Amino acid sequence: MQPPQGGGIVSTNPCADAMLIELVPPARITAISHYSQDPAATSIPAQVAVRFRTTRGTAEEVVMMRPDLVIASSFTAPATREAYRRAGLKTLYLDSPATIEASKKQVTELAAALDAAGAGRAMNARIDRAVAAASWPGEKLPALIWIGGNMASGGGNLLDEMMTRAGFSNRAAHYGLQFTGYLPMEHVIVDPPRVMLVPDAVGRDASSRAAQMRSVALGHLGAKVEEARFDRSLVNCGGPVIARAMARLAEVRRGIQ
Repeated sequence: MQPPQGGGIVSTNPCADAMLIELVPPARITAISHYSQDPAATSIPAQVAVRFRTTRGTAEEVVMMRPDLVIASSFTAPATREAYRRAGLKTLYLDSPATIEASKKQVTELAAALDAAGAGRAMNARIDRAVAAASWPGEKLPALIWIGGNMASGGGNLLDEMMTRAGFSNRAAHYGLQFTGYLPMEHVIVDPPRVMLVPDAVGRDASSRAAQMRSVALGHLGAKVEEARFDRSLVNCGGPVIARAMARLAEVRRGIQ
């Protein structure tokens, strides 16, 4: 697909990309963030992401595309924001929602900016159905979601709420980790979770020796810790990713007694 010459929508925010491609036709999208073609950062299937032109998000590159709308992160540098303003570009800056409800509000905000309110309502309805279907009324199992290496998802973020609704208690939050950050292996060994959700296939982590060391240490201790695959693309963003993440969390929870 050839991008339009001027006009259209440019996104420098990979989480906006995940919403954008489901809210508007591809012909309206001039470029998405280069992160959406990075397996470690994307929330979009690889075969979908490669259909779009990407941008590295420099002010010069984006301004030259002359888009009708730029969707960026709330962390966008002041100098870049000023460059967009001087170029007269319409911009929408999106933050990182920490709850399901906040993510739904963001979907509504983006859909309104795209003149796609109906598609936004449909996306939020899919999120609601997925959350309801994954709801677990019984015992909550202690669990950890590993992002990679010794990086884990802690309390106070979107994944924390999704885990809780799906029948897990976030062990990283129990250890005192907030948001996403480094989690020492000692915490896991001394007070192991019941489940570890890992970004690679069970039993291996091609990118990190830390995961292998955890498995060996827990095995020596005889700890009953189950590992389950939780794809890396499910940990980065909200929006439509919530539905997929909730479905996977529910599948794991129902498979563990």
